[in-house]
Amino acid sequence: MSRTRTERLVNLVICLLATRRFLTADQIATIVPGYEHDPQDERDHEAFQRKFERDKAELRELGVPLEIGTASIFDNEPGYRIARREYALPDIPLAPDEAAAVGIAARLWQQSGLAAAASSGLAKLRAGGIDVDPHATLGVEAVVTVDPAFEPLTAAVRDRQAVTFDYHVPERDAAHTRRLQPWGVVCWRGRWYVVGHDLDRGAERCFRLSRIVGGVRRAGRRGAYEPPKDVDLIGYVAHSSGPVERTGRATVRVRPGRAAGVRRWAETCAPGPDGDVLTLRYADVDFFANWLVGYGADVVVLDPPEIRDAVIQRLKAIAAAYEPADAGVLA
Repeated sequence: MSRTRTERLVNLVICLLATRRFLTADQIATIVPGYEHDPQDERDHEAFQRKFERDKAELRELGVPLEIGTASIFDNEPGYRIARREYALPDIPLAPDEAAAVGIAARLWQQSGLAAAASSGLAKLRAGGIDVDPHATLGVEAVVTVDPAFEPLTAAVRDRQAVTFDYHVPERDAAHTRRLQPWGVVCWRGRWYVVGHDLDRGAERCFRLSRIVGGVRRAGRRGAYEPPKDVDLIGYVAHSSGPVERTGRATVRVRPGRAAGVRRWAETCAPGPDGDVLTLRYADVDFFANWLVGYGADVVVLDPPEIRDAVIQRLKAIAAAYEPADAGVLA
């Protein structure tokens, strides 16, 4: 399925879930991105109807419970909505590590290019005076970022297609072109890596996405290879990265009785009037800052400046992501 059609189907599902009344095909066409057409143009309108029929059939094949009905007895044209009682999953108990994995997956989905279009569809629903379930918007907005190479590499993994890219390592002055059959993209210690078969070296290799310079280019045909069965991508990255040397030292202030995870890794702990002062060792500035941000206001970085600045930068980015769109107007 193409990315364009995937986005359109996701937007259609969000639209039909977000409304409590039946929407006609014409109403859906004005709300859902991907259905834009000229209703006065007969050929254009017929093309929309064929597209909409194919999408309805696709949703039914995926098990999405479409309901057909009318908002009132005076409506001549039937409308559509999704039966939330049949579509919603039952409560699923998750262990803490399972819940964390689901949260990471949801944030990645937000970065796959679907969040903006989905939010646009919901905004059009409200503008049209259609009742919208406020819970349907939860999790739609993007709150994290990934490396630019993430999306093209994951697409190449899905299509089983080789890629080329320019790769720069600190030990070299210039970037070098690499050719890779990607097997998968994984996160290790706060960094994203692609693992695959290096065509130039004829061996398994991994590359950090943040070191890819410029764009990722497709090479060859789709379905040209099959990754090894049961390959341990994270294990390979962990082995290639080697042991972590925590040469940095940070001082943080922690609220009394809070941030047990930070306390667990502290080398020293001294009580103070505003909280306990802890010292910790770290290896990577970005990874350490991301970890501390997860504890919110319970942890304040006192030293060194590079960690404090990195934490402040991330907190500002989070605050900006959740700032109301009209905040500037109201100010």
